[in-house]
Amino acid sequence: MPKTIKKVGVLTSGGDSPGMNAAIRSVVRTCAYHNIECIGIYRGYQGMIEGDFKEMGPRSVNNIVNKGGTILKSARSLEFKTPEGRKKAHENLVKAGIDAFVVIGGDGSFTGGLLFNSEYNFPIMGIPGTIDNDIFGTSHTLGYDTALNTVVDCIDKIRDTASSHNRLFFVEVMGRDAGHIALNAGIGAGAEEILIPEEDLGLDRLLESLQKSKASGKSSSIVVIAEGDKIGKNVFELKDYVEANLPEYDVRVSVLGHMQRGGSPSCFDRVLASRLGVRAVESLLEGKSNYMVGLQNDKVTLTPLEQAIKGKSEIDRELLRVSEIMST
Repeated sequence: MPKTIKKVGVLTSGGDSPGMNAAIRSVVRTCAYHNIECIGIYRGYQGMIEGDFKEMGPRSVNNIVNKGGTILKSARSLEFKTPEGRKKAHENLVKAGIDAFVVIGGDGSFTGGLLFNSEYNFPIMGIPGTIDNDIFGTSHTLGYDTALNTVVDCIDKIRDTASSHNRLFFVEVMGRDAGHIALNAGIGAGAEEILIPEEDLGLDRLLESLQKSKASGKSSSIVVIAEGDKIGKNVFELKDYVEANLPEYDVRVSVLGHMQRGGSPSCFDRVLASRLGVRAVESLLEGKSNYMVGLQNDKVTLTPLEQAIKGKSEIDRELLRVSEIMST
């Protein structure tokens, strides 16, 4: 028999992403709707170890649906990786009367939760919160849509300068292991070339593409590069290589960095967070555990956490073809 859930904890873990606050709000208000208590766990698993808990009700999450970051804060916890750390966390949860928790984060956060469950049989549900969109079992992670809009807005502004000075801009975006941001934002912003970890374009083909752009009459070009792309050691070395081989280009680099993580979440991310939060809490109340709630074909679905962690999100091959056609 699944245990009766009367009090649910909620935490955010790993890198922050727009929409996390909207998800916290959804978890808290779904708990209130079902007449169960909700406890905010501050600073992720480290706060769990230290017992940094606070009771949360519907009014405590007023006016946060539009805010980026996370009001519960986030931290990476080395101590939680140890059996002793997880034991402390479990003792604090039991002491506070918490029966289950929802973790909002990426695959590292899910891995910690799954290990904790295997040791203490403690019910957990995961909500995918990462701008990289690199988690298996969902078409969209929280913050991904907002990050795309931020990147496109930045590239639009960069293009104004590129056009005014006939320059080639390399724009580096986040995506250490996945090129979803680079590919989608590159198409949306009209980039001439897109470099992602999943596709090794190669230096020779990049030079050929840039030469073709120049010959076709393009006076300026934008190349969007995911930070994990393997074509060069880094974007600045790539700039030097292109300048050495194509001296007719005046090359500039713009690394967008952490601005992609911040900002007010888009309407899509706010609605997604609300849907996932409701499903996470109600799944716990139904006796389910060790699942990630996600979005597939516009339906909220459950994917086993182990599958979400081990699975690989695939790049959209059709979009690769679209990007190639659009760069003509």
